Amino acid sequence: MSEGEYRSQISAKQDEITRIEEEATKNEASAEKEIETEYNPQISSTESTLASEEKLRDEAIEKAAEWVSKKKEKTASAKTASKELSILKKGKGKALNTKLKLIASDKKNKIKVINGEIKALNKQISALQKAEAKAAAE
Repeated sequence: MSEGEYRSQISAKQDEITRIEEEATKNEASAEKEIETEYNPQISSTESTLASEEKLRDEAIEKAAEWVSKKKEKTASAKTASKELSILKKGKGKALNTKLKLIASDKKNKIKVINGEIKALNKQISALQKAEAKAAAE
């Protein structure tokens, strides 16, 4: 083979390399579009889901913090109310016992006075009966 033929073959091979490179560039662009078409909607959807879930998570964290605070507050309020209830129930019991003792004492005193009056009246009846018996015997 002559030098010219070798150079011609080299030129043909270089042209083939250029054609392969151009074809590869077209295939790369086509592959990129194909993959974007397949994945971009899923990526967009997942990004939207992620944003939504992160927002809900952040709201849940905020609400959880509020509820923890509210729990502490209500636990303290319930403890105070429980103590107050206990004091009121004890006070009610003491007040009732005091009132019942006063009523019983008042009842006892009134009955004692009336029994004294009854006793005095019975003495007068006895005196009258003795006087009647004496008068009848005379």
